[in-house]
Amino acid sequence: MSGQHILVVEDHKPMSRAIKGILESEGYTVTTATDGVEALDAMEEVQPDLILADIMMPRMDGYTLYERIRACDEWVPIPFVFLTAKSEREDKLKGKKLGAEDYITKPFDADELIISVRSRLGRARAIEQASEAAFEQLKQQIVTVLGHELRTPLTYVTGYTDLALEDVSSLKHEEVRDFLMGIKTGADRLNRLVEDLLLLVQIDSGQAQEQFEALVARYRNLDEIVKRTAKRFRLPAEENGVALKTHTDDVLPPVRLCEPFFTDALSRLIENGIKFSRHKGSEVTVRVRSSGKWVEVAVSDDGVGIPADEQDHLFERFRQINRDQQEQQGAGLGLAIAQELIHLHGGRILVESALGEGSTFSILLPQAKKAA
Repeated sequence: MSGQHILVVEDHKPMSRAIKGILESEGYTVTTATDGVEALDAMEEVQPDLILADIMMPRMDGYTLYERIRACDEWVPIPFVFLTAKSEREDKLKGKKLGAEDYITKPFDADELIISVRSRLGRARAIEQASEAAFEQLKQQIVTVLGHELRTPLTYVTGYTDLALEDVSSLKHEEVRDFLMGIKTGADRLNRLVEDLLLLVQIDSGQAQEQFEALVARYRNLDEIVKRTAKRFRLPAEENGVALKTHTDDVLPPVRLCEPFFTDALSRLIENGIKFSRHKGSEVTVRVRSSGKWVEVAVSDDGVGIPADEQDHLFERFRQINRDQQEQQGAGLGLAIAQELIHLHGGRILVESALGEGSTFSILLPQAKKAA
């Protein structure tokens, strides 16, 4: 704990001195401020590990200070504890509603203050360590996945190109065609990866939201859109020995769609169903039906299934399951992107799966409100 920096924001000088003395006796470094304005100035100089702030202060009270601090991305992780002489329930509820980590009512004893500070700093450190571990894991996943997803298609491109150039004058027409198809396979895979990464950038930057708002419209023919999307996968399904079927309710309520985004998400689910089918003769079924306040588009397969302990992680970026056994799963971005695109519609994607029996991914879209 020694050396951690605490900012105390308290306009009552005797109280401020007392808190400073208690904390410094525990080895903390303490900076004091008399109100929110002074506290923000102090934070521009040195970022504290924890903030203790009174609520009732001149110029800027504790609630406003809290909101200003949480509006800055760099300061969001800093634990914030309110200090106040008030004990009314409404004040505590307001502090908790804002999201403050703790709420200490004056007068308090030294032990209470120290315990609160230690626990909040300890919790903040635990969260930081967990975030660092998760980030490190993500970095490793990105390095592993992107390394594979870049090298494999490049091997197709460079390998077939080198073979063709070695003896280009004597190649037969069929051989040239085979080499070009190999190059195209690698190029298509690289193109898909680049397009997915660019789409993620659009999602994270808010550009996808802007596109959604520009293109969204009220549709009554969701069944036709689904059938049209599924039709594009008839040939790939047949080539994999998979029967692709569609079933829709006769009457469906209207939905608000950005058609390109919706069909992108649905295509990814259909493609996965075909890709992870276990054997020739498997079926992938796309069903559309009304389900309460939702319209459900469910893609079911009788494929390899997903282990129960992996299902909570399915929609994480670059997340892959048993890559060594199922190399065809790609970069691990498809489900993450599909979920983000459906979230733009105010919908969600649910999954039900049993290992060795198959999976069902269900897109739930809210029914469109009646036009005014």
